[in-house]
Amino acid sequence: MHVTLFGATGKLGLECLQQCVEVGHAVTVLVRSPDKLPATLRDRITVVEGDGLVAADVERALPPGTDAILFAVGVDEKTSPPDLCTDVTRHILAAMRREQIPRLVWCGGGSNLRPEDVVTFGARFVRWFSETFLTHRHSDKVHQLQLLDDNADLCWIGIRPLQMKAGPRTGRYRLGYNAFSGFSSISFADCAHAMVKMLDDDTWVGKAPVIQY
Repeated sequence: MHVTLFGATGKLGLECLQQCVEVGHAVTVLVRSPDKLPATLRDRITVVEGDGLVAADVERALPPGTDAILFAVGVDEKTSPPDLCTDVTRHILAAMRREQIPRLVWCGGGSNLRPEDVVTFGARFVRWFSETFLTHRHSDKVHQLQLLDDNADLCWIGIRPLQMKAGPRTGRYRLGYNAFSGFSSISFADCAHAMVKMLDDDTWVGKAPVIQY
């Protein structure tokens, strides 16, 4: 499968990259700083230097024959521009329509509640905490999710991790609309594992399940 990965130099993106290569996908990445990529992987992938906020750069990173897109862009509360994820996603969706790219798998956040969620006190706490202390990240993810809902005719799959942390890839986690709280967590490696599996699994098309242990 020919996959383009956005956010390849972040903690989640690096895990997605490593796992895509491991299973034999042909990977293209769009990065602003290619030197941040592991030297052991650079010769095994196609590297496009550019910025996801530039529509022409996004288009260059999606060559003919692209089968799927992985979105692992992270938001830094202090340094990221407003609506980073939303604006990059807007360029991706436009390219998907233009080039008829079949699938997008994206990573959101647990503070974005969905109608299917079991909304407990813990879920409300996660949302309150994000709205209060992670305002930049939360608002961007809200806007990104609304944009995706507005493009529901395209094939996209979302995943909503709670606290992501360093840890091993176990392949054992809950994926769905289970109750969650501020104590729920997942490793970057296992979140990436689920996202890579979604590249050719239709179970969650048009949905954004929570992933947690």
